[in-house]
Amino acid sequence: MGGIVMKKIHILHTNDLHSHFEYWPQIYQFLTDKRKQLEADGHQVFVFDIGDFVDRSHPFTEATNGKGNIELLNAAEYDAVTIGNNEGITLSKESLASLYEQRNFEVILGNVRERDGQLPNWAQASKVYTTIDGIKIGIVGATAYYEQFYDVLGWTIEPPKERLIQEVQKLKDETDIIICLSHLGIHEDRVLAEICPKIDVILGAHTHHILPEGEYVQQSLLAATGKFGDFVGHIELTMDETTHRIEKKEARLYQASDLPKCKETTEFVHQLLEKGKQSLNERAFYNRHPLKANLFSESELASFFGRALLDYTKADCALFNAGIFLGSLPKGWVTKGDLHQLLPHPINVCTIELTGEQLQLMYEQSMNPELPEIEIKGLGFRGTLMGALIHERLYKNNSGQLFVGNRLVTANEHYTLATLDMFTFGFFFPMFEHLPKNYLMPDLIRDVFEKYGQKISESTTLS
Repeated sequence: MGGIVMKKIHILHTNDLHSHFEYWPQIYQFLTDKRKQLEADGHQVFVFDIGDFVDRSHPFTEATNGKGNIELLNAAEYDAVTIGNNEGITLSKESLASLYEQRNFEVILGNVRERDGQLPNWAQASKVYTTIDGIKIGIVGATAYYEQFYDVLGWTIEPPKERLIQEVQKLKDETDIIICLSHLGIHEDRVLAEICPKIDVILGAHTHHILPEGEYVQQSLLAATGKFGDFVGHIELTMDETTHRIEKKEARLYQASDLPKCKETTEFVHQLLEKGKQSLNERAFYNRHPLKANLFSESELASFFGRALLDYTKADCALFNAGIFLGSLPKGWVTKGDLHQLLPHPINVCTIELTGEQLQLMYEQSMNPELPEIEIKGLGFRGTLMGALIHERLYKNNSGQLFVGNRLVTANEHYTLATLDMFTFGFFFPMFEHLPKNYLMPDLIRDVFEKYGQKISESTTLS
């Protein structure tokens, strides 16, 4: 009587590249070569990305509205992806709807819907692949639950774990393996594994966690590759050919900087990136006065941006940090590339409604001398330090009284504050998380800056 025949299924995966292309030539070469090698040995191979591959902080992505990133995924022959919050909420609805028009892979995403409850035409809630040996692999996917942001953009987002469980219930009797593409974060992945043990593998993202050999929670193997293309993940599933049961799961990481690259691949990627950057040479507006930045105090540049915020939002006053400016602007023509270099952050403007008492408290908190030296990571911020907190039309007189413009702030009166969305999550100003607010999307802060620059330039020309 013969022994049990085992088959191997290999999954190569990436997540949270965030348009960091430093190691992309190595990653591209590795994915291509590894697939060829494994398939030549008779194994089934799948390549997945778990979101935030697109990030508008890179000039190439900005110039191509993310479509250049899709070219890279196509070239590397990915089988399927899910979206992260950078694809989902830093692009307009129209841009996201057209992002995947030229894709050669599937977008697996079950919890972002049109207003009528239908899936967008570029996505599907699940996908079943059948290997050459008849093994059926169900793929489900979901992204992080930023309800208010998706709502403002015109999408409906559903709680991801609930939606994933529903999809798994549909697939469990018709598949041998279920794999989840989860842009939810490590904590949510662990909870999902506890409450939905039918998922065999959870490929994670969002919280930039690294799991060198994976992590078991109940029956699920969790895996993730960190961020910025530092690692490529490899899952190996050993299957019983007769029963189609998983006999063994293994996870490993390859450090991208150690992977080989070839000259042709490097040149291909370089040419693609340069082509995208060149389109940012378009003139945005004429700047009639030098606008210098200062990380730790008010400046001409900060004053210009403060006025831009108030013009854009019609708010009573504004608050932002000087660390958002990654340079200064000289006199002369300003290009879209200049603005992208100055303000690369995928950050939106938000208005918040406060009472005078709350505004007073916020002002006092913003004067904390430790804030400017804080190093910020995440929240869409692409700089380093917080920098000085800048107030526009909000100040104290010599007697210590707080004014909004020429109005004395009174405790029970209501005021509208324009600020950056990264301040609304409660990390720096806890009360902001719970106050009434309005996110102004899809314009990013560089778009707000550009529109004001055009307005000032045109009015100066007319006068």
